[in-house]
Amino acid sequence: MALINDGSTFSLRTGKWVFEVFLNFRGEDTRHSFLRLLYDALVEKKISTFKDDKVLERGKPIPSELLKAIEGSRFSVVIFSKNYATSSWCLDELAKIVECRQKMKGHTIFPVFYDVEPTEVRKQKGSFGEAFAKHEEVFKENLEKVKRWRDALKEVANISGWVIPKGQESEYIEPIVEKIFKTLSSIKLNEGLVGIDSRVWEVYSCLKIGLTDVRMIGIYGTGGIGKTTIARVVYDSFSNQFEASSFLHNVRETAEREGLAYLQEQLLSDIFMERNIRISDVDNGVRLIRHRLGNKKVLLVLDDVDCLDQLYKLACKRDWFHPGSRIVITTRDEHLLKTLEVDEIHRPKELSSEEAVRLLSLTCFGSEHPLEGYMEMSNHVVSYAHGLPLAIKFLGSFLDGRSIPEWKSCLDRLENNFPTEILQVFQISFDSLQEVEKETFLHIACFFSGEDQDRVVEILDYLELYPKIAIKCSY
Repeated sequence: MALINDGSTFSLRTGKWVFEVFLNFRGEDTRHSFLRLLYDALVEKKISTFKDDKVLERGKPIPSELLKAIEGSRFSVVIFSKNYATSSWCLDELAKIVECRQKMKGHTIFPVFYDVEPTEVRKQKGSFGEAFAKHEEVFKENLEKVKRWRDALKEVANISGWVIPKGQESEYIEPIVEKIFKTLSSIKLNEGLVGIDSRVWEVYSCLKIGLTDVRMIGIYGTGGIGKTTIARVVYDSFSNQFEASSFLHNVRETAEREGLAYLQEQLLSDIFMERNIRISDVDNGVRLIRHRLGNKKVLLVLDDVDCLDQLYKLACKRDWFHPGSRIVITTRDEHLLKTLEVDEIHRPKELSSEEAVRLLSLTCFGSEHPLEGYMEMSNHVVSYAHGLPLAIKFLGSFLDGRSIPEWKSCLDRLENNFPTEILQVFQISFDSLQEVEKETFLHIACFFSGEDQDRVVEILDYLELYPKIAIKCSY
């Protein structure tokens, strides 16, 4: 059996989608025309696509591997054509697709009517009626099977789809692929990430994908606010609109541990799909990046940058990049972004109370809402976390499976003991401050919390702590 896809490795299902699209089609009608155009366009968009391209032997049962491929696909594109119903194999696939739609949450069907009218499919007339007359003769001992095929045809033909006249195939490819892409992107935004959709679309709107300029976008905020998560979802959802892409995770820590040359190698390896790139020194890496990146429209994410030197060695100048490229930088230091003169800076908002309770509930209880008796304590927990997703997830994991008395004990302890794991996140931000900024931060935290800002600035100015700059850097 020839399995043709965009590079995904098929395995038994583990609860996750293995493919994004399964193509159901009659090969002799579509293989060398519409199907080829559609498949190439899906692969170009980096949409993981399964099609079985083997010429099948008449009368052979559908292989179990093919049934598992259908179960492991998020979407099915069903291409009805003149001779579609003559294939018992196509009809078996279709019945399985409908079964998945009925039993598996999230499986979506996109019907395409290629050189055939939906009513012909729905009512099984014309070539479909002729095909079923033969099926009823061949399967007269198993008419239940034929009925299952008929019911599946009716169900799918009633779904809104595309009607494509023969000879106009190329005009419909883009809208079909765009519909699949947008649906897939929308689903990805909402999978287990509370409040992520609006925040991601705000960044996406800043990117202005489609324009031919080179744009740099900054995502700035305190540790634990969700900068990396937002950048990751943007990258996963929209990188298939670029010729190549790279996500450099945790630049700060990786640069300290492995060096900037390692990050340069990773960037070039991701973009050019080469695994043997070796850079002798950082300056040579800069020259190589400048020389090679201009050939492809790329999406580059630099996550958790904390100094200008990292930017200068990885993505400093717009003229390094091909027109249409986009660079996204996440950092805790807004000044870095302003120095680099990025096009736009996005500061994620803390989760609202409702979003925070939902995230806590999903983490603790696996449901959208707290269990009975836990609502009041859940409100106390999210109030303590101040809308920071990382803090909410940590506290939720700690409280998962605990009784109400244990929750109460935990809340009492939180009043006097800040969890070490959360403290470590904020410690990174504090350690990155200059000494005068650290001193300013500690003065405010210990003595001036809640005081009038002008009065505090006056006192700190007397102490020669340059408060106007230090306060801006400290918060």
